[in-house]
Amino acid sequence: MRVVVLGGYGNFGARICRELAGHPGIEVISAGRNPPASLSDASIRTARLDLASSDFPAALRSLYPDLVVHCAGPFQGQDYRVAAATLAAGAHYVDLADGRDFVAAFAGQLDAVARAAGRLAITGASTLPGLSSAVVDHLASRFREVHEIQISIAPGQRGQRGTATIAGVLSYAGKPFKRLRFGRWSDAWGWQGLKRIRFAGVGTRLAAACDVPDLELFPQRCPLFQPAHGSAPDIAGQGKANPCAMFLSAAMMLDWLAQRHGEPRRVMLCAAHNYDLRAASALGLKTAFVPRPTEYGPGQTKDLAPEGDWDIVAADLQDLATQMGA
Repeated sequence: MRVVVLGGYGNFGARICRELAGHPGIEVISAGRNPPASLSDASIRTARLDLASSDFPAALRSLYPDLVVHCAGPFQGQDYRVAAATLAAGAHYVDLADGRDFVAAFAGQLDAVARAAGRLAITGASTLPGLSSAVVDHLASRFREVHEIQISIAPGQRGQRGTATIAGVLSYAGKPFKRLRFGRWSDAWGWQGLKRIRFAGVGTRLAAACDVPDLELFPQRCPLFQPAHGSAPDIAGQGKANPCAMFLSAAMMLDWLAQRHGEPRRVMLCAAHNYDLRAASALGLKTAFVPRPTEYGPGQTKDLAPEGDWDIVAADLQDLATQMGA
């Protein structure tokens, strides 16, 4: 197998080259815009490849790679020309991207292209989001529900800092970005909100808000079904309380569970209040009306009958189950 490592003489790329070179049957080519004439490991070849050059796709193809590992960051602000050129050359693709927008839009931009080429395309095979996602997936399986995810990564103080790494992590310093907190998307600012984190066996490190792919990916991988719902007595009877957030949260939960188990999307609200059903119908949910004629006492005058074109009107829950074929 021939592996071309773009940015192969950088901080992370050099490590990948050395590791791959130690495996029999793997030919490693360390490539970049200004590669050294030779490397300490004579088994690693070098090649000049300029990612910004118009002839990059042809130059990459001339190396006949089986796999391209893209380490030439920073990925914040990069497009997908490297991945597209890799797939066009008939090779598999892996990158170490930690740019939020780059990783989040990767599948939408390249999934169809990779499938058509019959090749594998992987993004984010780095500390974030690759390692962090593996840790979260492993730990999440132990819990019935996930309410919050907090991640703090502190590199060793003696570790090397590549130029691309510094450029990437400082690219969002002081800039606003969105993060999900307490069930709502809110603003945060890069490298603000400093707080001290204690790591067992290591000590205390300072941590701050960072704009990373995990903020986009984790809400999809571990949906947090937390609608804000209260009695709101100060506006009772004024028609101001909006139950849409609760309905959408329930719909999102059921939709996610259905996708996870390979079932089609089927979400229905069953209620005794016509106003609840109207709100659910407006959001695209199916509706079922089951009256509770004594909910407000023996003299109840409202919600005794359906007031809309609901999908199912049942006399009671038993009748509802029968109509649904349960």
